Amino acid sequence: MTLAQQDRAGVAPRQRRSLRRRLSRTARYFGLKWRGWMARMSLTVPRGLYARSLIIIIAPMVLLQSVIAFVFMERHWQTVTQRLSTAVTRDIAAIIDIIETYPQDDTYSEVIRIARERLALNVAILPPDPLPAPAPKPFFSILDQILSEEIIRQIGKPFWIDTVGNSNLVEIRIRLDDKVLRVFARRSQAYASNTHIFLLWMVGTSLVLLFIAILFLRNQIRPIQQLAEAADSFGKGHGMPQGFHPRGAIEVRRAGLAFIRMRERIEKQIEQRTEMLTGVSHDLRTILTRFKLQLAMAPTSDDIGAMEKDIEDMQSMLEGYLQFAKSDIEEETGELDLNAVLEETVTQGKVHGRTVAASVIGRNDIVVRPVAFRRLIANLASNAFRHGERLEIVARVSKGRLTLTMDDDGPGIPPEQRQAVFRPFYRADNARNLDESGTGLGLSIARDIARKHGGDIRLEDSPLGGLRVSLHMPV
Repeated sequence: MTLAQQDRAGVAPRQRRSLRRRLSRTARYFGLKWRGWMARMSLTVPRGLYARSLIIIIAPMVLLQSVIAFVFMERHWQTVTQRLSTAVTRDIAAIIDIIETYPQDDTYSEVIRIARERLALNVAILPPDPLPAPAPKPFFSILDQILSEEIIRQIGKPFWIDTVGNSNLVEIRIRLDDKVLRVFARRSQAYASNTHIFLLWMVGTSLVLLFIAILFLRNQIRPIQQLAEAADSFGKGHGMPQGFHPRGAIEVRRAGLAFIRMRERIEKQIEQRTEMLTGVSHDLRTILTRFKLQLAMAPTSDDIGAMEKDIEDMQSMLEGYLQFAKSDIEEETGELDLNAVLEETVTQGKVHGRTVAASVIGRNDIVVRPVAFRRLIANLASNAFRHGERLEIVARVSKGRLTLTMDDDGPGIPPEQRQAVFRPFYRADNARNLDESGTGLGLSIARDIARKHGGDIRLEDSPLGGLRVSLHMPV
């Protein structure tokens, strides 16, 4: 069947489709392998910008120097050693030719003199004793290998060499017909002994360059770190770090200026919202005060009592609005005695007829926005007082973080509503209404304050059967 007939029969297209499927599966396999390798590598690579920048600088430098060192050792060092060993072996071969060609006296004094004065070799003629046993070779000795090959190629007689007995000399013994020729040569005559100088210069220069690079890199990374600290400080509700101003490279300065402008816009927006809520609440309180005066002058009746109750509810709602507005007002951080705050909560619980137990584990002094933090604890405690008879508070301060738990024996909150209750004006429909006499802003204000400190609040089941409120924040 010809190719055209196969195409018409659909044989070739089927084979091509099968080949494409196999290639596609192979590509997917290697793609998955590559992504898995990259994912494993990302876990081992440092995550900090400073460390990664150092790797970017050091890795190419080490790779380049490794290649240079390998080329130097493999080519230059070996070539120089080869030529030096060839020259020494050639001199020894010349001495052997003189001994075997020309008559000599019994002491071979002229040969010894010529070798010492002209060739810088110390030779001696020994009795025809057996050559010593081969000495153990070092793990890496290019001299042993090259010198042995040259003696075999140029002289071709039994020999024995020792390149490790004396670090400055190389001993060579060659068996002649009725004698043994012993030669002492300086190691530098047969070996490129100044290679370490190149390595020292290379490593030393690299260390100097690396030190300079680290200094410059630190100066470039520091503005980014300061910008991150300023953003983190703003997220916790703290003021601008002292001495912070845009610096460094142009891109980093632009990011710093953008952050400062963003901070100013956010602060201005918060200030406008706070002023608006405060103004509206003040105007409404004026109208409510007028209503109270008018109702006080009116005759007493059931309708008047119901209206007074509505006015009290409206007054409570306005207080909640004002408290919510005050939570946005910037406050300087300062030290606060956590033990004193919890003692105030215990006293407040006695006023409401509740049993309160509080304890602090770790240090008592914390750095927070004092007024806002007291409001946070008061809001959480008031919700517990409203729905439970017993409250246990445990505060742990460790490694710059505060973990505070409040457990009550109230009805609790269903798990599906534990996120919704943090929304402003939200009221739980079942088991527990967290703010039944207020505006539904208690937990919203508490979480807002916690997040402005860089922390958060979570709701869980309590061992007492009610609700556990967990506060986590840096202090």
